[in-house]
Amino acid sequence: MKIMCLNGWGGKLHQELTAYVKDVSPDILCLQEVTHSPAAESEWLTYRDGDHILPQRANFFRDVARVLPDHVSVFCPAAQGTLWDGERAVPSQWGLATFVHSALPVTAQVQGFVHKAFSPHGYGEHPRSRSAHAVRVYDYEQDRFLCIAHMHGLRDLNGKSDTPDRRLQAERLAELVAHVSEPEDGLIVCGDFNIEPNSETFEILGTLGLADLVTTRGFPGTRTSHYAKPGRFADYMLVNEHVAVSDFSVVFDPEVSDHCPLVLTI
Repeated sequence: MKIMCLNGWGGKLHQELTAYVKDVSPDILCLQEVTHSPAAESEWLTYRDGDHILPQRANFFRDVARVLPDHVSVFCPAAQGTLWDGERAVPSQWGLATFVHSALPVTAQVQGFVHKAFSPHGYGEHPRSRSAHAVRVYDYEQDRFLCIAHMHGLRDLNGKSDTPDRRLQAERLAELVAHVSEPEDGLIVCGDFNIEPNSETFEILGTLGLADLVTTRGFPGTRTSHYAKPGRFADYMLVNEHVAVSDFSVVFDPEVSDHCPLVLTI
């Protein structure tokens, strides 16, 4: 089984990303920074936040679902705000999505917030609302249950250091995972956590028996050349003792986002 985790950057590198996802065809894809704009008339919109201007794929969720036709797709919105088609305001939902191959029955799932709550009338002030999603699936090849969860951690304009909000975020994620997983399940928790490798988040998730694969296997970071700021770590993938890792990679080539895909084979 292959599990991929990726911050999709709102589909800015849409063609490269969808081609890569189609080629790898992971059994489970955990995707963050996903746009969903049903009212859009154009394929591309623009995100504006002061001086921060970014092209966004209008219906990134639909685009990825189309290249994974054999998967069950779930979109988990964190907020609805405004993207722009020229000077036309377009309502757009923003959040994360999970894609599970239809051969893997989803026997339980939970969607919740790790920071704030759903923001229905704008993206809100920083640090903005952030959600998480967990699924429990049955793997017939291994004749057992697996639980896979991911979140998009809050973005603090002051940096990625530990804060009370980040501690609460980690505690909420752990509670969400514990709500659907059972003690003997293989457990995988991943996402763009927006934290440093020495964060207390790992201690909190360690209470679930989880250990990170990115930092313990010597990878130099999880950001691509499209990310020009200092600090090369943002994305992590943790597993418990019931997950037999066959292969794990931080994929630097091809570049499909300003984040690297994390790909686990078990």
